[in-house]
Amino acid sequence: MPAANESRLGILGGMGPQATQSFYQRIIDLTDASCDQEHVPTLIWSDSLIPDRTAALLEGRGEEVYARLLADARLLEQAGCTVIAIPCNTSHYFVDRLSQELGIPIINMVRETVARVSKIGEPRVGILATDGTIQMGLYQEECRRAGLMAVTPPEEIQRLVMSIIYDEIKRGEQGSREKFQLIDAALRKLGCDCAIIGCTELSVYRLNHHLPSFYVDAMEILAESAIIACGKPLRYI
Repeated sequence: MPAANESRLGILGGMGPQATQSFYQRIIDLTDASCDQEHVPTLIWSDSLIPDRTAALLEGRGEEVYARLLADARLLEQAGCTVIAIPCNTSHYFVDRLSQELGIPIINMVRETVARVSKIGEPRVGILATDGTIQMGLYQEECRRAGLMAVTPPEEIQRLVMSIIYDEIKRGEQGSREKFQLIDAALRKLGCDCAIIGCTELSVYRLNHHLPSFYVDAMEILAESAIIACGKPLRYI
């Protein structure tokens, strides 16, 4: 168990494994540390057996996902973690409910990301996310509360988004530049001032292809928030 004044980050991952690995790498990259002991003490539980979040939500099987997430979060809490980060946007449908069952906080990636966009002052925000995240209205509701206009892609563009996520990144591929160019053109045609990368597989795509600052990456913001929550300084790169 950690000392009384020691923070320990719990990463509830596996959704998917590549996104979890990329998230922890961002924790390392973004921590202003010069030796091992200055990095964030971290426990990673990559539970790849959690049911697919989008499929479960759209098919009315959300309780299966919630039960697994709760068991995993309790495991991290019992292991001495002082804060939890979940690098999966769709699973944030359950975060407020999960938080009520724990004695430690869960960083809300959706809320933190919208707060960052609100500070930037870009009022018309494109949302790139899974069908589950889109249809549950996670980012739309947070944007509404912040006085922002959330713009979701038309159906044919959303199919391309899902194809990059499920047909490419989750299968270990780099992701199609050609598909993303069509997505990018559609967002700009819709008049978006910026766009939220609201799926951690798309965050992996961003790291692979170095997207411009037009794209605000929720996973990056979660990594920064986790470092700050554990009392470590950020490295700006």
